[in-house]
Amino acid sequence: MKQSNPIQPLGRPSKLEKTLERAKTYLKGGYLENEEVIPTLAGLAWYAHISRSTLYEYKKISEEFSDTLEAILALQETKLINKGLLGEFNPTLAKLMLANHGYSDKVKQELAGEIENKIPPALNIIIGECIHDLSDDELDLQEKLALLREERVNQQHQQPILTITKKP
Repeated sequence: MKQSNPIQPLGRPSKLEKTLERAKTYLKGGYLENEEVIPTLAGLAWYAHISRSTLYEYKKISEEFSDTLEAILALQETKLINKGLLGEFNPTLAKLMLANHGYSDKVKQELAGEIENKIPPALNIIIGECIHDLSDDELDLQEKLALLREERVNQQHQQPILTITKKP
């Protein structure tokens, strides 16, 4: 059998090893010792007494260090989401920080986009003979529909899609 002979390296531990230990401590609650609300890479750099650029260099050369930094960012993301949902964080700052994690507040309005591409912005339909056949109640209903359309369009900051006018 081959026996392992644990040989300890001579000298003091490298700065990377010390920083890795500090990063793990920071992840497990060290950021709270610094009175930080959430862990950040800037906070880790301050906690470990190194620059952020050194963090990124260590990330390139050590898989374990890289995994620890990813865990810090994952914890940050989780805290931002949970505390943001609970209303414990400023919504603007939470939104801004979550953008660094790939979140956005873009709203897709596919239907509006499809309509804009297929129908001219202002399509006026002049109804001649048919409008004379409508009752007063039906005319009132047409006017109310037109007002509702205008209101909807104003809310969307678009031009009306359809307007109905009576021929003189």
